[in-house]
Amino acid sequence: MIDIWLVVEWLVKSLVLIFVLLTGFAYTTFYERKLAALIQIRVGPNRVGPGGWLQPLADGIKLIFKEEFIPAKAFKTVFILAPILTAVPALVITAVVPWGTEIELFGRMIPLGIADVNVAVLYILSVASISVYGIVLAGWSSNNKYAMLGGLRSSAQMISYELSLGLAFVGPILLAGSMSMNDIVEAQRNVWFVVWQPIGAIIFYIASLAEVNRAPFDMPEAEQELTAGYHTEYSGMKFALFFMGEYIKMAAVSAIFATLFLGGYRGPFVDQYPLLGPVYLLFKVFLSLGVMIWIRATLPRLRYDRLMSFGWKVMLPLALLNVFLTAVLIMWLGL
Repeated sequence: MIDIWLVVEWLVKSLVLIFVLLTGFAYTTFYERKLAALIQIRVGPNRVGPGGWLQPLADGIKLIFKEEFIPAKAFKTVFILAPILTAVPALVITAVVPWGTEIELFGRMIPLGIADVNVAVLYILSVASISVYGIVLAGWSSNNKYAMLGGLRSSAQMISYELSLGLAFVGPILLAGSMSMNDIVEAQRNVWFVVWQPIGAIIFYIASLAEVNRAPFDMPEAEQELTAGYHTEYSGMKFALFFMGEYIKMAAVSAIFATLFLGGYRGPFVDQYPLLGPVYLLFKVFLSLGVMIWIRATLPRLRYDRLMSFGWKVMLPLALLNVFLTAVLIMWLGL
């Protein structure tokens, strides 16, 4: 028999997560513009609201009311569905990331997290690979050679770096002896996995930047070569959905990175005060987003052949070596 309160609990937690991700998307753009301006000695947005804090709201209103165009020879159905196919996986990928331990509410023990599945890592890898279809289909359905090239670049880039990303998961899985994200966090109760897995953490972070098309791996939308790549023909809310997908994925991969290598929600007094768990996790995500913005504001874009060469000749051998060394370390030290 289905427990109705359990269904209500899942619904409420899902709505909270979606609200946090959508609000976080809007204010991640503001965070990026402010931090990039600080790094490049500029002022940044400062006109809409006190200190420019209402700028994301103004941008959202502008995009909602902007007129949308669909090219005459575009494949209209796919053209409309492609931005949705990019944004939805970004929203659901964090369903298996734990926010904390458990809290007691209305006489029930409620776990801070939506789902604790024993194949959480496989779920993350499967959902992460779906969003590339949205980008490729957007490029193909636009009937534009620049958009098509952007879509092809994106698929080649994601295939190249997804192998390294998948291998970077193996270290934490071997150390925790489980593919559940909760078990991986619990295994870091004393020492974060970044101490045992520094190479794996660096590989994961670099491959994640390539997966979300962030600088210096933003080749699919290189403005100088492809005008804007796969979203050249998009405008209004469809254009906003692509950016929503990109910024939510930034927050999602930061949360996954923190869970795998930085102890997740673990921190001082979290066992006594479980509500500190989400605070610690958000703080780690905030720092990771800051590093992503810092990289974008300081590093130039890689040339495409060098990007592919780096993925296959440097990242993949290093990821394989890291798996081998981790296995030897576990056998040797009996971890």
